[in-house]
Amino acid sequence: MRRARPFLGTIVEIAVTDAGAGAEPAIEQAFDAIADVHRLMSFHDTDSDVRRLNREAAIRPVSVDDRTLRVLQFALDLNQRSGGVFDISVARHLQARGLLPLHEHDKTATPCLQSSSRAIELTPDRLVRFHDPATAIDLGGVAKGFAVDCAAEALQACGVSAGLVNAGGDIFAFGKKSWPVHIRDPRAPSGFLCELSLCNEAVASSAGRFDPFHSSSALGTAIVDPRTGENPGEILGASVRASSCMVADALTKVVMLRGERASASLKYFSASALFVRGETDVLATSDWQELRLAG
Repeated sequence: MRRARPFLGTIVEIAVTDAGAGAEPAIEQAFDAIADVHRLMSFHDTDSDVRRLNREAAIRPVSVDDRTLRVLQFALDLNQRSGGVFDISVARHLQARGLLPLHEHDKTATPCLQSSSRAIELTPDRLVRFHDPATAIDLGGVAKGFAVDCAAEALQACGVSAGLVNAGGDIFAFGKKSWPVHIRDPRAPSGFLCELSLCNEAVASSAGRFDPFHSSSALGTAIVDPRTGENPGEILGASVRASSCMVADALTKVVMLRGERASASLKYFSASALFVRGETDVLATSDWQELRLAG
């Protein structure tokens, strides 16, 4: 059974092998989980946790949903482990490029000079505080992967034995069978770069082009180096496989910006990567499994 709906700026497809009476309600629960993540982590929605943090956290500590807190904890940890390459406080750079809107509470699009792990505090009583008033966060680089994980967890909690959740190329597959997955070629997005088999793991892809989860504007790529505000250089696209889609989604940005130098971050999370450098080079880490280039 397969169902698809528009969410997160893309089409989200959920497939399950179970065809019994419980399959349809399980898929509904999974879509509800995705809708919750979108509601909590949207940069645009007035009442989202992200919008409230950007509006209030530099003034007073702000309480957020446990799911938002989980993503923040992971993002701040990865910020440190990646040497600042992955940084959710990249929002000001995206606003300056017109990829994210300036809201009424935004006085400037001048980027925060501190990394997110220094500018953002998660207090022991589970509140969030910004220490720099220029801080503004965007979770678009990780929320889609987290939403996929939440949907897969919802399916399994409903007793689904095998399934796949695909949010525009951010994919988690679970169960005893392997699911065939095709990786799009960033040089020609209508074509495929390779095929792999996915079982109880995730894969996510990013490319140097507009990501609709970030913005309603298509003025350029939504991936920028938070340290410089510049776009990725020679890396045209990257795919990462990992134990969770949140991890895979976030690490694609690190690989896009660091290429081979992302190896330490990949190793820490037991992740592997495939990426395209320039128009001719297709590179993969040694543990990228079952690579078969598309003919």
